[in-house]
Amino acid sequence: MKKIIATPEAPAAVGPYSQAVEANGTLYISGQLPIDPATKSMPEGIQAQTLQSLKNIEAILKAAGYTKADVVKSTVLLQDIADFGAMNEVYASFYTENPPARVAYQVAALPMGAMVEIETIAVK
Repeated sequence: MKKIIATPEAPAAVGPYSQAVEANGTLYISGQLPIDPATKSMPEGIQAQTLQSLKNIEAILKAAGYTKADVVKSTVLLQDIADFGAMNEVYASFYTENPPARVAYQVAALPMGAMVEIETIAVK
């Protein structure tokens, strides 16, 4: 059965999609831009943006009854692959034990001029 997950602790979807969908014990979190849900703005710099995207993911995980330990896969989209090292520092401080599988790509552009967007899959 499919369950839509939504929380005001993460930014609302900016299009016709859900923050997350849970199906059969798997949580699919849509790509999270680094938007602060309280201010609706993005912080400056790749490290601050990475942290905000991860905070948004954590809020959605919590709303769905999952934790960071349940995350099995992340997809990181970067506006500039030269930011990989700085993003990776923040990412490593977020997933300190048994980090999930991950892939990172440079893309031509991200919505709203973001430097990073992170998609996540978690399994119970």
